[in-house]
Amino acid sequence: MKIRNVKKIVAGKRAVDGAGVRLVRVIGHDDVEDFDPFLMLDAFDSENPDDYVKGFPWHPHRGIETITYLIKGDIEHGDSLGNKGSILDGCCQWMTAGSGIMHQEMPQPSDRMLGSQLWLNLPKKYKMTNPSYCDIKADMIPKVEEAGTVVRVISGDYKGNTSSVYGDYVKILYFDVEMKEGVEWKFKTEEDLNLFIYIVEGDGFFGESEDNLIDSKRALLFDNGDEFRAKAGKGGIRFFLFAGKPLKEPVAWGGPIVMNTKEELNEAYKDLDEGTFVKHK
Repeated sequence: MKIRNVKKIVAGKRAVDGAGVRLVRVIGHDDVEDFDPFLMLDAFDSENPDDYVKGFPWHPHRGIETITYLIKGDIEHGDSLGNKGSILDGCCQWMTAGSGIMHQEMPQPSDRMLGSQLWLNLPKKYKMTNPSYCDIKADMIPKVEEAGTVVRVISGDYKGNTSSVYGDYVKILYFDVEMKEGVEWKFKTEEDLNLFIYIVEGDGFFGESEDNLIDSKRALLFDNGDEFRAKAGKGGIRFFLFAGKPLKEPVAWGGPIVMNTKEELNEAYKDLDEGTFVKHK
């Protein structure tokens, strides 16, 4: 057995995106190699609607999947496939941009907007797959309650509790984990998965160390191993856990489009200019 220990801590940077949404860009361009197959994680936590109501008006994506999960809040959305609706408390939107999609996300005033959007890279052979969309309601997410711990399985399997969506192109684990003060939690993982967490609230200890208390609003990348361990600090902790096998492919990233080469990026920009970006079959 090899316990996973913290390899890297990323505090992220405050950013403004879309039409004026204030958020924390936890991981991004500079972290691609370390966090592969995960490209970007944006976290939002605000009780002030002015921070987010300007939203993300219509924009393109190609070559990635976006996974938006809300603990609290309300985000109205629509896309070029004709999908529209709202992401509400405890719900998730899993969108495969593939060959190209246009969409918008417009957060609505809420008591608190708390959640994240994860960008998951698509393998080279699936970059131009047909776009698709999955609306994961709160009651579709398995909720496993143990001694002092609640694990919501957004993607993957935890002790036989399997998510309704597991990723058609890149299988990932995505858990929302809540732990009460002093509680310890561990689970077995495949050794070669890239695994990181984002601490939403609270603090805790991770891996073999009980000397280094790590506070909220940070991403922790772990080294390889087959067991993940966490212990909650005073007041408890809540974190998102992500794990997936690295693609180990070249990344050419231009705004909302992520391909493998500069030539493919240029082709995407050309398609946008010529109005041929959306290629739904």
